[in-house]
Amino acid sequence: MKKKIFFRRAVALTARLVKIYIFPLFPFIQRTLLPAAARHRRWIQARLQSRYPFLPTAYDRWLKLEAQRHDEVANSLFPCEKPLISLVMPVYNVRPAWLEAAVESVRNQSYPHWELCIADDCSTDSALRPLLNRLAQEDSRIRVRFLAKNRGIAGASQAALEMTSGEYVGLLDNDDELAPCALAEVALSLADHPEADLVYSDEDKITPDGRRYDPFFKPDFSPDTLRSYNYICHFSVIRRERMLQVGGFRSGYDGSQDYDLLLRVTEQATSIVHIPKILYHWRAVDGSVGQDGRAKMYAYDSAKKALADHLVRLGRKGTVQDGLFLGSYHIRYELRERPDVTIIIPTKDKVEVLRRCIDSILAKTTYENYTILIVDNGSRHQETFRYYSSFAGNKRVRIIQYDKPFNFSAINNYARQHCTSEYLLFLNNDTEIITPDWLEEMLGLGYQDRVGVVGCLLLYGNDTVQHGGVIVGIGGVAGHAHKFFAADEEGYFGRLHIVQNLSAVTGACMLVRKSVFDEVDGFSEELSHAFNDVDLCLKVREKGYLVVYTPFARAYHHESFSRGLETSGKKRERFKREIRFMQGRWGKVLRQGDPYYNPNLTLVKEDFSLATDEFLFS
Repeated sequence: MKKKIFFRRAVALTARLVKIYIFPLFPFIQRTLLPAAARHRRWIQARLQSRYPFLPTAYDRWLKLEAQRHDEVANSLFPCEKPLISLVMPVYNVRPAWLEAAVESVRNQSYPHWELCIADDCSTDSALRPLLNRLAQEDSRIRVRFLAKNRGIAGASQAALEMTSGEYVGLLDNDDELAPCALAEVALSLADHPEADLVYSDEDKITPDGRRYDPFFKPDFSPDTLRSYNYICHFSVIRRERMLQVGGFRSGYDGSQDYDLLLRVTEQATSIVHIPKILYHWRAVDGSVGQDGRAKMYAYDSAKKALADHLVRLGRKGTVQDGLFLGSYHIRYELRERPDVTIIIPTKDKVEVLRRCIDSILAKTTYENYTILIVDNGSRHQETFRYYSSFAGNKRVRIIQYDKPFNFSAINNYARQHCTSEYLLFLNNDTEIITPDWLEEMLGLGYQDRVGVVGCLLLYGNDTVQHGGVIVGIGGVAGHAHKFFAADEEGYFGRLHIVQNLSAVTGACMLVRKSVFDEVDGFSEELSHAFNDVDLCLKVREKGYLVVYTPFARAYHHESFSRGLETSGKKRERFKREIRFMQGRWGKVLRQGDPYYNPNLTLVKEDFSLATDEFLFS
């Protein structure tokens, strides 16, 4: 009995010491130590890999599992419908060994119903003609055409397309390789999705000595992501009828001829299917874009030209600019009108926090047609009310009272009843605007058809990422993408620094079209504290709208200043209850996986590391 009493007292004392001495350190740990640890982990990984390339990586471990999956596909039974897949390959002065490896990767396919259509673009390397003739003689499925004059890669690709007879056309560069089961995976996917006009897969790079690295695990089709860069790229298989309908490859877009084609195909496609498997190996050799993105600078001008044409076809006005890193692009959409925006800010005392937020909006925002609606939720300090009185006669700022217990969803739903504007901007009081044109950027995206919600990049005060979008499924419900990355890091294949579609964004800074907000009945008031923003975004997506994240609108989020840390048993129980609510309402979505993420990536961390390895150096 005495031992039990001693044990209970020891536990109680330990809990008290933790609460007094450890919990106050959490903000410091969160804003300083965790980001530093994450940065050092990535730095150590890079140094180890560059100095000791023979060390196994997380991807090497993933490849062992992939080999087993490939064996399963190779032995699978194909459906009765076995479509002929035509592969188009433009050739120009490629190293013969790489060309032969590319062709051999096609001949090694477990799926036999293919043809390889090669157009040699008047190569000057005398070794290529006899090699191509020999390859065609060895396999009747290989067809070769020698062009009389050089047409450029777009012209050569079109010449190869004219040779095709298959129902579907796959794109293969003359020095890359297909995975042995690539065409089998495509055929199986087409059997499941016979309406598909475009099928694409994940990809990686391959060194001259055959080592595979740098896997790119992609999201499902994301139109705004595609407008930021050609993430679809390899391996792409397109319905031939659709390909011809949109005009095939166009001259004048050399270096980005595939990007131009994909933009036109996706505009018309009935269905687009993503196979979340590595089916293509992009060879990284000297002079290739796989090795050095600066190898073909002309390609980026072609890409911007293709995007400008894309906007014209869609009837949208905007300017195509270079993005935040080479090979990415930023469309500045033109606002044909200047719609009203109400910035809704719930708050309770802590006037110094609110003042910084309001001052940053008023001082920096270049967009004119907005008002600020402060929703006071039970403030008691006189300093707060003196601050409110400073807005007397200010038409830019309104203040309303919400006198019920704190409920983020209910407060914002109540605020919506006091808004007549076309757009609602939900903003936490512990934010601070960084980019002056933040509203123009978010409105430009929110103004587009079928876009329902727009979120932005939020940083901690030490310029590390607090929010780069939300990935559904991380931690059981949702987590913030690229959390603790440095603001100048590009993130996973640049995704931190591009406009893209996501499943959700945080309500700490969220633009919503009011009609869409009303259509989904606003925030769910069962979620008073957590996941209400994720729930709203999922409801919006359920109605067919898109959620968009932009890094070109930025703010600081001095998180935890307003509400503090949730450490009490009551708060923990409420958090568990809200998790259960999300899992009950969105269980099917959580089980299926986030379409804007990838099943090969982790659901434990927020850094896009591989799901096969959850250790420190994964």
